[in-house]
Amino acid sequence: MFGLGRTGESSARSLIAGGASVFAWDDEEAKRTLVQQQGAATVAWSDWPWESLGALVLSPGVPFTHPAPHPIVLRAKEAAVPVIGDFELFAREIRSDADRSLQAPTIAVTGTNGKSTTTALIGHILNSSGYNAQIGGNIGNAVLELEPPAPRTVYVVETSTFQIDLAPGFSPDVALLLNLSPDHIDRHGSMDAYAAVKERLVRQTARRGQVLIGVDDPYSAAIFTRASSAGGAAATPVSVGKVLGRGIFVVDGSLYDAQGQRATKVLELTKAEHLPGVHNWQNAAFAYAACKPFVRDVRLITDAILSFPGLAHRMEDVRRIGRVRYVNDSKATNGDATERALACYSDIYWIAGGRAKEGGIAGLERYFSRVRKAYLIGEAADQFAKSLHGKVDYVVSGTLAEAVVRAAADAARSTAAEPVVLLSPACASYDQFRDFEARGNAFREVVAKMSPARVREAS
Repeated sequence: MFGLGRTGESSARSLIAGGASVFAWDDEEAKRTLVQQQGAATVAWSDWPWESLGALVLSPGVPFTHPAPHPIVLRAKEAAVPVIGDFELFAREIRSDADRSLQAPTIAVTGTNGKSTTTALIGHILNSSGYNAQIGGNIGNAVLELEPPAPRTVYVVETSTFQIDLAPGFSPDVALLLNLSPDHIDRHGSMDAYAAVKERLVRQTARRGQVLIGVDDPYSAAIFTRASSAGGAAATPVSVGKVLGRGIFVVDGSLYDAQGQRATKVLELTKAEHLPGVHNWQNAAFAYAACKPFVRDVRLITDAILSFPGLAHRMEDVRRIGRVRYVNDSKATNGDATERALACYSDIYWIAGGRAKEGGIAGLERYFSRVRKAYLIGEAADQFAKSLHGKVDYVVSGTLAEAVVRAAADAARSTAAEPVVLLSPACASYDQFRDFEARGNAFREVVAKMSPARVREAS
């Protein structure tokens, strides 16, 4: 085991429980101590008995290929030791021929944006329909922390490119490829390489299974074309804005099903209170299609979509103080994700910044007219200031807490009917926070401590 974060620690615990001899290492002493207490030998990886290792289980946060393989990856290849991740361990158990009771259907969700909302929505639909949906992977619980199979268990897992890279034997029953746009290019080398990893999940899907692929961006559309003629799992296209002769699509907020039948309108997505915006309509369309093989009564699916409570840190309404709404969109870690939030609101007091990704916010210019003022934080503040200069009023706030206070005061002075203080960083969080969840929680905490009186004083 190398890298003992959330997935690494759960992998170590699972392997030890299964009788494996585990050598583990992490640069943080507290993490080493934790797995040592569970029975792992905490030894520097250079001193591991490489000639007798069955596998190197690598944390998804450790570079596997780009910008350069970590030295431990090179050492494993030199010793002919397979390099895998927690999804591969999960796959080996869930497809075990020795014990049929350890098998249960798996739905895997990948793509650039919308993965977490779609995963949570599928789980909500299945649980509302009498299934035991176990939700995890790249969202919530690590995949090896999910409960063992039971009657009516379905695993619903969010899957990142890093996890796909390390899981050559992972073969879901239903795979969803939502969309593709530049993200994590530093870890894959190019957009083509990034898309190729996503396509690998499509190819690995069980032959008797189903793949659902968005066809609204060129990379995903090309993958659908190849999947349709590959002779593997049945491929179904999903679109928002295009009428499809076959597949699932949304037009003008209405969800249509054209799978093996004439297009039938099944739901007005504009009525789904916690799924606002075109991007959420795409998420709902995918969730509907993914659940159809399991839930025969379409009304159960549509009712569950309408009752979905929303996802933490994704366009999450945190509070309203007077006329001002406070929205936590900390999960927007790239420009495309932030675009979806900016499209949903007017009169925005926008908190953005962190560790910038490729493209920054240059592609968001068409939404700048909705932004009344921007509050820039973290490493990307200067870069974002250049993109906003002369187009949007902005201030470099430095910290999230300072940005929230300033934005709250300015929004309270606004004459708009419903100004929105929006945390939608368009950046990774790692310059100031452990992850996007810690950043979102910090936003919540600052907002929770605000009082109308203090906001008025600040304004």
